[in-house]
Amino acid sequence: MRRFRWGLPALLVVLWLAIGGIGGPFAGKLSDVATNDNASFLPESAEATEVERLQRQFSDEQVLPAVVVAERAAGITEDDLRFLAERGAAVARIDGVAGSPTPPQRSEDGAAAQFVVPIAADGGEPDKVVAEVRAEVAKGAPDGLTVLVTGPAGQIADLVVAFGGIDGLLLLVAGLVVVLILIVVYRSPLLPLIVVLSAVFALGVAAFVVYQLADHDVLTLNGQSQGILFILVFGAATDYALLLVSRFREELRDVDDRFTAVRRAWRATVEPIAASAGTVVLGLLCLLFSDLRSNQGLGPVAAIGIGAALLASLTFLPAALALVGRAAFWPFLPKHGSEKPEHRGMWGWIARHVGARPRLIWIVTALVLLAGVAFVPQLKANGTAQSDIFLTEVDSGRGQDVLSAHFPGGSGSPTVIIARSPQAERVARAADVDGVAQVRPAGEKNGLTLLQATLEDAADSEAALSTVARVRDAVHAVPGAEARVGGQTAIQLDVQTASRHDRNLIIPIVLVVIFLVLALLLRALAAPLLLIATVVLSFGATMGVSALVFNNVFGFPGADPAIPLFGFIFLVALGIDYNIFLMTRVREEALTSGTRKGTLRGLAVTGGVITSAGVVLAATFAALSVIPVLFLAQIAFIVAFGVLLDTIVVRSLLVPALTIDIGKRIWWPAKLSRHQPPPP
Repeated sequence: MRRFRWGLPALLVVLWLAIGGIGGPFAGKLSDVATNDNASFLPESAEATEVERLQRQFSDEQVLPAVVVAERAAGITEDDLRFLAERGAAVARIDGVAGSPTPPQRSEDGAAAQFVVPIAADGGEPDKVVAEVRAEVAKGAPDGLTVLVTGPAGQIADLVVAFGGIDGLLLLVAGLVVVLILIVVYRSPLLPLIVVLSAVFALGVAAFVVYQLADHDVLTLNGQSQGILFILVFGAATDYALLLVSRFREELRDVDDRFTAVRRAWRATVEPIAASAGTVVLGLLCLLFSDLRSNQGLGPVAAIGIGAALLASLTFLPAALALVGRAAFWPFLPKHGSEKPEHRGMWGWIARHVGARPRLIWIVTALVLLAGVAFVPQLKANGTAQSDIFLTEVDSGRGQDVLSAHFPGGSGSPTVIIARSPQAERVARAADVDGVAQVRPAGEKNGLTLLQATLEDAADSEAALSTVARVRDAVHAVPGAEARVGGQTAIQLDVQTASRHDRNLIIPIVLVVIFLVLALLLRALAAPLLLIATVVLSFGATMGVSALVFNNVFGFPGADPAIPLFGFIFLVALGIDYNIFLMTRVREEALTSGTRKGTLRGLAVTGGVITSAGVVLAATFAALSVIPVLFLAQIAFIVAFGVLLDTIVVRSLLVPALTIDIGKRIWWPAKLSRHQPPPP
């Protein structure tokens, strides 16, 4: 029996070491199977997707335009034009360039020139081709001539570079943050290493599974999903570890045997940890209802990460704790029979004050949160220009500024219109709306005519999106033309439209799913409604504060329409986590002490560990800000602030105060017997 007690934990640790050795390298390979262009995110039913399919009739190869733009303040010279023509000829020889670049074209004001390089989009690596183009056009540039590469291909290349820090920098920052916080919380050098090792093993499993699925086109992975996967795994694995470790430390004061303590801690925490993970997984899988393929991919990617964190936390971590025992907490070892410090510390003090004036506390707290909600209308989540998604200066952004200053903004990224040939002339006239600089035919095949419309505004700007919407309205009205409008601007427009649809559809589904999970876990209906209401209130306050910060502190140009949905998914699912940790302990204590005393004891005992878990999760999500992309920086702030608000204010004050004020009715329709023994 003694050999079994040692043997099983040792076997589990060895098994996880092997799993880590196999899966770990795949965390660095995920970028190889990630896609970062908007077109791959669209649903099959989108108009831009349909145009992309029809375009294949006109060309055997799909291309992405890279626009080479040159500027000289004193005016482009003939030598400059000859230089650009030579560079265009050299670029044509680069592997991955699909055909000859267009001849250099001087702007009307004479201060700039541009030519378009077609980059193969099918089966290649456009980012690497663009890097070669940039190197080639920079060779021997005349003094005073600025040469930049922009356009859709240039933007994709810059995105790939921006996400290049995910594999190394993001993991390093997240890991260091977790270690430092755990050292402060437990004042132990060994325990943080065990917890981080558990998170690393979980990431290895998740990365291995996601890589295989993405490599076989089962799901779509992009840089944003990849970054969120890393952060979720680290944050969730650490949260689950904190709950188990805290209960293990409690049990070590009650029993002398380490194996008994681990077993009792595991039994006491497996239900809330599993329920927490299940809630997040189900919430994330609701993204499968999304129209956007990128969101459809994020759901299972993040769910796999949470599942891996759960598996490692409930197998490797308890096994490692069983082998290490009290030494995990060195030098502050929890001694058998020693006093539990939870009730005489800060959280005991907070619990006593919540118990003294519960109604005043929940009313004041709710009013403060509602004040934050009042600023939600200031959130500008209607989309941004593609060039605005970078937080650092990049070639594609600078190039787009030059292009917009001297040429029609849509140069190099024309809007594509495909219509039946007999109606092509009428469609071309109809498409010449405000904001369109030129409409010209670009090919005819199989009874269809391809038209290209050059927009006056930058192809990724809000003005261009409005112009494309007007073009669609105009050409759709031409009888018998069956006209469809696509191209890069139309793709961006369809992505934003799909994002709004997803937000309105998925948020109610997530709320229903979470309610059902909580009802099953707490065996009640009133408590789940209360918990969901508090988390939604916290989410609203977070979005309101975020709007103020984004507009007045960071000066962000706006936000993607998907930001509210992503913020909701992470904050509500993760916020419910902490309420699950609290309320399952409250229910356990209430079984023997009644609802009031059970609430105060549950708050005192779980306060430290849940707040520590919230700080860890907030800090790991804040690490996303090291990737210089607007979307990730906004998600980093929203989740970090929202988690702290939820753990420090909602779960510490609002929820326990409401629970005490409502009393035993919170368990309606069940009747909680005070003398009923706690569940095993």
